[in-house]
Amino acid sequence: MTFVFEKNRVTYATKFKNIAMKNLTFSIVLLFLVGCLSYKELPVEYDYSYKGRFDKYKSYDFLTNTEVNAEDTFYIRSSIEKYMSFLGYKRKKNKPDLLLNYSIFSDSLVFRGYNQPNIEEWMKKKDEDIDYEKLNYDLAHGTLLIQVFDRKINTSIWQGYATNNYQGLNFFNQGEVRNAVRSILNKYQFFADGFLEEQLKKSQITN
Repeated sequence: MTFVFEKNRVTYATKFKNIAMKNLTFSIVLLFLVGCLSYKELPVEYDYSYKGRFDKYKSYDFLTNTEVNAEDTFYIRSSIEKYMSFLGYKRKKNKPDLLLNYSIFSDSLVFRGYNQPNIEEWMKKKDEDIDYEKLNYDLAHGTLLIQVFDRKINTSIWQGYATNNYQGLNFFNQGEVRNAVRSILNKYQFFADGFLEEQLKKSQITN
């Protein structure tokens, strides 16, 4: 009987923690959305690798891109940093979990993407044996591409980009750039590993 009681107590504690985590997640997302009332989501697509460990990352840094002028893309980088901070990722120079890269395509191009299950649905089973169904997109000039690399396995695990429904981006317009970055990264909705637990502990201490 004691064992059953202890087992039930652990089960109730786990359920309580899960409920608290869900409520905390909702609260954090709600606060972020309130701060983005002027945000207008653009039509974007994303692809991902079935080798991605999306719930196991804590830190990131940027890949050095010699083809992009840092002054011209200041708004892109700062918007990415703000979003990653919102998700709880720490920027780390020495051996970060993730490496982020962004590219600007000044000309129109045919871009290869993939027809895949919704990434949140895939995360429930994490089936690595699914075939990659290739698709081609005709992207307009001024397309922004954001890529996420797993540094440890040295491969791209996620990329987001505007579709052919979007007619280019003015990279010198702060509002347009931030809107584009939010639209793309809004498809990458994985909090840093341990971030929600940390926030839950802080909220319990405060209360």
